[in-house]
Amino acid sequence: MPRVKRGTNKVKRRRAILKQTKGFRWGRKNKERLAKTALLHALTNAFKGRKQKKRTMRRLWQVKINAAVREKGIKYNEFIAMLKRQKVQIDRKILAELAEKHQEAFSKIVEEAKK
Repeated sequence: MPRVKRGTNKVKRRRAILKQTKGFRWGRKNKERLAKTALLHALTNAFKGRKQKKRTMRRLWQVKINAAVREKGIKYNEFIAMLKRQKVQIDRKILAELAEKHQEAFSKIVEEAKK
């Protein structure tokens, strides 16, 4: 049976790990063992972060909508209930953008919801 040398595969794997941990602090960028554990944690935190980003953006949109609707004399939850009753299907992202940048269009939507 011929002898199998595994050096190239090992180097390839090591380079791939170190390439992903480039920019990490201290020994986690150039020491293989530390880089492996750091990468494992970084990837799980990245996954969590993508989920949390969606939550925080939705909260931000709600705050923007609430601020704009309070000027019109309505509460946020009442406004959303009115929109659902009138079957107006505009998501919070668009509502927040309208409230922030296009006040006249947003006020028309509020009037439509009040009917």
